[in-house]
Amino acid sequence: MNSKLLAATFGLAMLAASTAASAHVNLDIGIGIPVAPAYVQPAPVYVAPAPVVTGYWGNDGWREREWRRHEWREHEWREHEWREHRRWGDG
Repeated sequence: MNSKLLAATFGLAMLAASTAASAHVNLDIGIGIPVAPAYVQPAPVYVAPAPVVTGYWGNDGWREREWRRHEWREHEWREHEWREHRRWGDG
C-alpha cells in the first residue's frame, strides 16, 4: 500500500509539474518610460513634385491648322454659293 501511495503521489507531482510548466501568469507593471527604444521612426523623406506641364511646344499645332483649314473651306464654300446665286439672279 505504501508503494501505491508513493506511486500516486509521484504521478500527481508529475502531472502538476507538467501543467505548471505549460501555464504561466504574467504580471507587468510599468510607468510608461521605455528603458531602451525598441523602434526609432525614420526621418521623413521629401520628394519634390513633378513639374507642371502647361503646354506642348512643337507638335501640338495640328489642331489650329485643322481649324483654319476648316474655316477656309467653309468660307470658300459660302463665297462659291454666293457667286452662283448672284450669277443666276437669285440674290
